Amino acid sequence: MVITTQIIFKFIYIKEYMQVPSISPVAFYISNIPIAYYWLTYVFAFALAFILLYINREKLKIKEEQIYDLLLINLLVILIFARLFHVLFWGISYYLSNPILIPQFWRGGLSFHGGLIGAILATYIYTKKQKLSFFTIADILTLVAVLAHAFQRIVNLINHEIIGAPASSPLCFTYPGIEGCRHMVQIYASLGNFLLFAFLLFIYLKKPKIKPGLIFWLMIFLTGIGRFFLDFIRQDTIYLGLKAGQWLSIPMIIISLYCLKKYYYKKKD
Repeated sequence: MVITTQIIFKFIYIKEYMQVPSISPVAFYISNIPIAYYWLTYVFAFALAFILLYINREKLKIKEEQIYDLLLINLLVILIFARLFHVLFWGISYYLSNPILIPQFWRGGLSFHGGLIGAILATYIYTKKQKLSFFTIADILTLVAVLAHAFQRIVNLINHEIIGAPASSPLCFTYPGIEGCRHMVQIYASLGNFLLFAFLLFIYLKKPKIKPGLIFWLMIFLTGIGRFFLDFIRQDTIYLGLKAGQWLSIPMIIISLYCLKKYYYKKKD
């Protein structure tokens, strides 16, 4: 809320195009160690995930120590996959020339698609080994992930990351050292995720007897569609006519649509 207020406040005094807010990416320091807003979103996500899983532990039939293990494994796998996908799809030539930078994920460069795949794999493998319900747990973690992703896109704006393509409309941002006014992709993505969170939460609370996995597959489907179309106005490398994020979103759309239709769609007589 504080971050959003600062951004809005800065926009009020802009006379021409909106200049991207100049806000320090560091929230505070602990013994001279900078704590960035970006990593606070991870702290928020995993803290909220723990609270929700703990509150519902009897329903989920999950023990407290299993919650700790599940979230710790998720954190490690998410970081590895998110970094790996970023290196492979968004800067392979750069990182091959500078291999020492590959493990330095704290410098920035984590792929959403990689993190998503990592989270799904980590959760599926762990729940299967522990004989827990994957989809019941995944539905809860999905709500947390969507909300955290909404805040992360605001932080991307603060960090001047994920630059939009050149825009002709007045609804655009100018960045220091970058030519032209750019589409507000971070704002669009953040708003989209807040709306998606509200929609999924409404379904989750309104229909407590929904089939496990519906929230998860709806998120995959709607996020895939949103990312596919939003990437048209995102500054990114094009591969065979589409951007990397679009190619990675296509399987999300196809697989989730198939699962939603086969396992969750009920034909009316």
